[in-house]
Amino acid sequence: MRPGQQIPIQHEREARPLKRRHSASYYVHQARDSLTTRVSKIICGIFLTLLFIGGVAAFIAWLSLRPHRPRIHIRDFSIPGLDQPTGSDNAEIIFNITARNSNQAIGYYYDSVEALVYYRSQVIGSAPLVDSFYQEPKNTTILYKVLSGATLNMTSDLWTEFTKDRAVGTVVFRVDITGLVRFKVSTWDSKRHRMHTNCDVGVSPDGSILASYKNKRCPVYFT
Repeated sequence: MRPGQQIPIQHEREARPLKRRHSASYYVHQARDSLTTRVSKIICGIFLTLLFIGGVAAFIAWLSLRPHRPRIHIRDFSIPGLDQPTGSDNAEIIFNITARNSNQAIGYYYDSVEALVYYRSQVIGSAPLVDSFYQEPKNTTILYKVLSGATLNMTSDLWTEFTKDRAVGTVVFRVDITGLVRFKVSTWDSKRHRMHTNCDVGVSPDGSILASYKNKRCPVYFT
């Protein structure tokens, strides 16, 4: 060895840490957690799918069963002899109304149906319109009534008011229909609801209904 040369020193490599092996119980626990997670996801997926299907079915059922209100139309209305100077003694009011059930699967039970006729906010006639009856879906019922005698509150003074309006060209009345209605779906019946409907109707000087009021649809509401 030459003077001044250093002896090379060989450094030992640092020892690498040994990998720690997990026990068998660790891997069993990991597999158990993985299986539980997968089962939970499957159960949640099934539940959400059933919930979605149930929601769609309920929405379709609501669309098909949602109740529509009865459709009431004034088909005809007349006061014969309105062009007579005095006609209160033998006065008559004749009207024809239709009630339409436009539902697909819902029927109506009508109870205590009554008709009232107003003139200038005064009741001039009233009477029971029809006995209790059941109306099937997609069905139209004709309600026909003649008010006369005891069912009319007609005086000579009132007839004079009619003639004054008649001179103008139009006499306007209001027809109100009230009754108790129940809805029927299959074997289920709802509670009774009070139905109200009212329609203004005008007649010409001869007492017949004007064309603009014929077949007029009346608003219907429940209380």
